[in-house]
Amino acid sequence: MTFSERLAVVQQIVQQQLDRRMSDMGDEPVMQAMRYAATGGKRLRAFLVMEGAALHGIPDHHSVDAAAAIEAMHAYSLVHDDLPCMDNDDVRRGQPTVHVKWNEATAVLAGDALQALAFDLLTHPSGVPHNAQLALVAGMAHAAGAMGMVLGQALDIAAETALTPLTLAEIERLQRGKTGALINWAATAGPVMALADPTPMRRYATALGLAFQIADDILDVTGDEARTGKRVGKDAGAGKATFVSLLGLEGARARAAALVAEAEAALDGYGNAAANLIAAARFVIARDK
Repeated sequence: MTFSERLAVVQQIVQQQLDRRMSDMGDEPVMQAMRYAATGGKRLRAFLVMEGAALHGIPDHHSVDAAAAIEAMHAYSLVHDDLPCMDNDDVRRGQPTVHVKWNEATAVLAGDALQALAFDLLTHPSGVPHNAQLALVAGMAHAAGAMGMVLGQALDIAAETALTPLTLAEIERLQRGKTGALINWAATAGPVMALADPTPMRRYATALGLAFQIADDILDVTGDEARTGKRVGKDAGAGKATFVSLLGLEGARARAAALVAEAEAALDGYGNAAANLIAAARFVIARDK
């Protein structure tokens, strides 16, 4: 199965799992907003979970809850990230953001509920050892919290009013939290479920997460809003320091390509079995949305 075929399979079964888990929640506005926010997207994080699990002998029906969990957590982060008090975006995935379609209070509550759903999904029986499930829960809490994604978002907000632009090292620290932490969790979930050494997948994810963010910075400069599904040119308009502003467009592309090479090298020990994960790394910097 090619990368694009495998990604399509993951997109379908993860959406089905999310729909199934939210099907009995009722139809109040907050539940409608949850379903709205959790629909669509690339599902790259879910792909990393399921492909990393398959690489370690874990079948899809045992990894799908963890894959759905990371997508619920990611959806929560986007809902809150889009709020007026954060990035103040009105378009996401080509549609009105949750606070625009409903209101800010509903968006906050829907995000809160999606975060809770992520942990609920991780506690469902999944055919993996209980100590592995506990490790997934603890890892998710760390990746999403004050030492991970939340820290990255806080640093990003602080940078908007800083007297001097961030340095390259400071941007990398910010992005290791805001973008990289959940990608790292997703990529290492497979070996964690299999009670295997997560080091190669962690090395892969560290390089992948940074390459992903550089690609986002490039798209903010070169992207087409109709393709990206969100506003472009915001970083430059806000005067934010980015990989592009510090390295230049070609320098940022070169850095992203070097990171993809690092990600590929981290998977050398898996041989041909890691072909789709390698393709995913290449996809990250070739995408147009």
